[in-house]
Amino acid sequence: MAEGLKTLTYKGVAWSTVERFSLQLVQFVISVIMARLLDPSDYGLIGMLAIFMSLSQVFIDGGFSNALIQRKDCSDEDFSTVFYINLTISIIVYGLLFLFAPLIASFYEEPLLTSITRVYSLTLIIGSLSAVHNTKLLIDIDFKTQSIISLTSAIVSGVVGIYSAFKGLGVWALVIQALIGTTLGSLLRFFFVKWLPHRRFSINSFRTLFAFGSKLLVAQIISSIYDNLYNLFIGKRFPSNTLGHYTRGNQFSRLVSVNISDIFNRVSFPLFSKVQENDEKLLDIYVKYVKMSVFIIFPLVLGLCGIAKPLVLLLLTDKWLPCVPLLQILCFAYLFNGVIKVNLNLLYVKGRSDLVLKLEIIKKTVAVLILLATIFFDIKIVCLGQVLYSLTALYLNTIYTKKILGFGFLKQMVTVIPYLSLGFVVLIEASIISHFITTPWISLALSLIICTVSYLGLAKLTHLYAYAEIMVGIKNYFKKV
Repeated sequence: MAEGLKTLTYKGVAWSTVERFSLQLVQFVISVIMARLLDPSDYGLIGMLAIFMSLSQVFIDGGFSNALIQRKDCSDEDFSTVFYINLTISIIVYGLLFLFAPLIASFYEEPLLTSITRVYSLTLIIGSLSAVHNTKLLIDIDFKTQSIISLTSAIVSGVVGIYSAFKGLGVWALVIQALIGTTLGSLLRFFFVKWLPHRRFSINSFRTLFAFGSKLLVAQIISSIYDNLYNLFIGKRFPSNTLGHYTRGNQFSRLVSVNISDIFNRVSFPLFSKVQENDEKLLDIYVKYVKMSVFIIFPLVLGLCGIAKPLVLLLLTDKWLPCVPLLQILCFAYLFNGVIKVNLNLLYVKGRSDLVLKLEIIKKTVAVLILLATIFFDIKIVCLGQVLYSLTALYLNTIYTKKILGFGFLKQMVTVIPYLSLGFVVLIEASIISHFITTPWISLALSLIICTVSYLGLAKLTHLYAYAEIMVGIKNYFKKV
């Protein structure tokens, strides 16, 4: 990487990491406390609304955020136009959810969902008010400000949520937490970004941005439906406590992979956009991003799989033990999440939203067929179906990467295999320790120490690029300090 891009990358990744993991740590602690106070069925009720909320968010954004990031010369008129679009659609979507709330409750045979839907979906309108502000922070790769906003809103809403749960409000504690967090987050974005929309809505801006964003909108709708289809089917097919166990296992398994891949994804998209016309430099940066992401993701995800049982026992108590095998299976479903997303970023920066849409249609058709084939079996089989889909998505996403940059599936697998091999060493070590050491906190402590030392030691011995690069970055940082 050129020195300027390299500095920008380290800075962006560093602050994105601080923002993401400090936020996740806070949210994790809060969720653990609330999980002890609430029942799995409370989380199941919120999980039943996941598909409706997720789809609503996609419609509200409409692909315009990515269109603004991808476009190099956005005007204030462009941002104002997107602001009015987001706000208008959010009001329409909220109205529809308000009207159809009784039908949602009837579908799941949960009467309480009517009032929950009408209150919980207010977050859509509140969040849309600061969506453009968030996009401006992403364009500027300003994750320092985002970390302040995210942490503040998470802490305040978490404390209120815990108090509400302690007072016996049940599922409403989760609703209150979401409302407080979204409202405070929007207010803080207005405070830090200090941007207000112009009065005029531009048809020309809408047409230009929609030409790119519309295809992403359809792709995101398809992806969002799939991501939440499991909650819909599981909520209908199994009891609410089974959905609660699934959502908790899914949350834990996503904790590492999705968050780390999002860190690299958020930084790589605007960075790739800066060199989108230089294929050689783009490929070089891309390969390095893949190596850096899997160096971190593989050992953490596979290690999480190994320590699942003592972790759940220590943090959530034995009433959540049924989520352990689901968590372990889903870890493999999210193992390659980072590689999958970075492949899509290449298509975004090349302006090939048409290919993204085509891929989503193919992938999600396969995904739905897998879901339909597994939903009538045990919940564990349903989770195994997600692993199969993940591997399918990985292969399909690399088809166009090969056509555009000549870096296809086989080359990518050769790149990540050394990192994957060391990750499995971590899995084996953690599994053995968890099996023989029955005291949860001792098991976790030993796993952390032994797995960390062995992984870093093997990474050094095998001269992995990512390890050497991170060590150089750390040394340079301390020299400056």
